[in-house]
Amino acid sequence: MSPRTFEQEIYDELRALAAHRMRGQNPGHTLQATALVHEVFEKMARGNPTLIRDRNHFFALASLAMHQVLVQHARQRAAQKRGGGWHRVTLNEGLVPGRTQEFDLYTLHELLEELDELDTRQAQIVKMRYFSGMSHEEVASYLRVSASTVKREWRMARAWLAAGFARGERD
Repeated sequence: MSPRTFEQEIYDELRALAAHRMRGQNPGHTLQATALVHEVFEKMARGNPTLIRDRNHFFALASLAMHQVLVQHARQRAAQKRGGGWHRVTLNEGLVPGRTQEFDLYTLHELLEELDELDTRQAQIVKMRYFSGMSHEEVASYLRVSASTVKREWRMARAWLAAGFARGERD
């Protein structure tokens, strides 16, 4: 058996990341993990690969690209159904403390855009933790801040998102 190449290892890690991300999607979701990885590769290939600093930076960028691809996919599906039928996903992995609820990916996207306007770093932390499963330490390395700063801002961002989802339930 020949040794695995660096590219195979990266692909396998991205495939595992995509599979993890797709577990939270509607079981009838038409986009598969492998297709998600391919779209992310395509999206990242259009960028400037020389700007990638290190492994954590690469996976942070891949995580953001996955988020963008999934949102774009949700938008296209909704447009096909004339605004209805957003894919429901379970809010899991502690994104909003103390509760599991269903929400659509587009609502999360809108809340993250609002959060980005208020606090860009908190929005980045949510995307890297939730969409890519990066640890506090990996996020801290990418953002060049301490792990305790990431933990504190993760808690604040989760509380802000919980309030946003609650606000949406009342509307």
